[in-house]
Amino acid sequence: MEGGAGARIREGDCAVLKRDEVFKAVSVLRRRKIIFEKQWFYLDNAIGHIYGTTFEVTSGGTLQPKQEVEETTTETKEAGTDNRNIVDDGKSQKLTHDDIKALKDKGIKGQEIVQQLIENSTTFRDKTEFAQDKYIKKKKKKYEAVITIVKPSTRILSTMYYAREPGKINHLRYDTLAQMLTLGNIHAGNKMIVMETCAGLVLGAVMERMGGYGSIIQMYPGGGPVRAATSCFGFPKPFFDNLHEFPLSKVQSLLSGTFSTEALPADPEENALVEEESNGLSEEKQTSLQETEEEPAPEAPMEINPTEEQDTMDINAEDVEFKENKEKENKENVREKQIKQWERRKKLKEAAALLREKNADGLIVASKFHPTPLLLSLLEFVAPSRPFVVYCQYKEPLVECYTRLRERGGVINLKLSETWLRNYQVLPDRSHPKLTMSGGGGYLLSGITVVLEKGKCDSSNSEALKMEEPSSKRCKLQDLPC
Repeated sequence: MEGGAGARIREGDCAVLKRDEVFKAVSVLRRRKIIFEKQWFYLDNAIGHIYGTTFEVTSGGTLQPKQEVEETTTETKEAGTDNRNIVDDGKSQKLTHDDIKALKDKGIKGQEIVQQLIENSTTFRDKTEFAQDKYIKKKKKKYEAVITIVKPSTRILSTMYYAREPGKINHLRYDTLAQMLTLGNIHAGNKMIVMETCAGLVLGAVMERMGGYGSIIQMYPGGGPVRAATSCFGFPKPFFDNLHEFPLSKVQSLLSGTFSTEALPADPEENALVEEESNGLSEEKQTSLQETEEEPAPEAPMEINPTEEQDTMDINAEDVEFKENKEKENKENVREKQIKQWERRKKLKEAAALLREKNADGLIVASKFHPTPLLLSLLEFVAPSRPFVVYCQYKEPLVECYTRLRERGGVINLKLSETWLRNYQVLPDRSHPKLTMSGGGGYLLSGITVVLEKGKCDSSNSEALKMEEPSSKRCKLQDLPC
């Protein structure tokens, strides 16, 4: 349902603020100042309301549900025939900026300000009906502080990211993402492999489509997976139970059979270093404490009051307590790190076991890296007769990938495509394509895996090409002199 109708806004939820066609993802927390579209407000009053509710920002930044009122219409919509006699000289509006600011300071609502602007405009009645609607819409956007809170979804978040931060999602347009989900046959109960560098948006879209049923293995480059956009979806905890992750750096070792969790980067060595550092620190502290305890000894024969002796004893006792507390903290930190590393190894083993089965139901790739080496290695883990989809912002890498796959074999129904999107304005008597539209939404390479015969892999490229050529061309090639 649009905006998650029926569900209520709760504290701690991930929600999306909407104003016209602008979106922003936020966490719903009390007494937290939100700045959105040059407006600041608190979400306290929104808690408990249904998603999809439209709120008006009142004085003090509080949100109040907007009352449904009929559209303000001028008396019988008095309008001109055309706009030829209207001159934009800046003198048609009687209200000045100071007047409008005074109205705002008095707490007058945006709707009333818009009505006063219409009444004080000398050219409003001479405008055409379409121009009047356009004028009202423009002023409402400027002066009416109206915000709708909607529940996050793939469509909303992909639209938000593409409009606000397209670079973070490799300029993956929302319609292209929809095509990926369709071509990849994503549904509940699947075992999917996802390799993406789109801030977790593609992963979140796959998780939403699967509904918490099935398993997902996220392949990631670097130190760990990035899931900034995934967290914006606000999935319940059970959704993450069957989400696994595996580093790209270990794929080749897994394929060759040399993979082991013992050689994890910065694992046992880091532990040893932490322990050495903690021991070293404790030893240094012990020596320094011993020095502080031993230093007063030669000064003992000098005149010392009993009160001074008591003070030094207290200081020494405090130092010993501080040392003991510090040692306890160090031991606890080391233990916590060991537990985390053990859990990490366990998860890595589980992901490796799933990949070793080589029976994944699909593969989705949407990364900033060259797709050819990624796809050739990850296809090894996909079962025969399963779909795969690769996204790239540019066409050339996918053309190379397409050629390489045709040479290699093991895939059928290869298709390189680009989706074309055009937005339309749909209004009475003036429906037309919008003046601005997206230049491109990227390219997709899709296909279906089949059993790869080993003999065909070893055959030369020329033989493979010969087999693919039509009979007439093949004859001509054979007739040519060497």
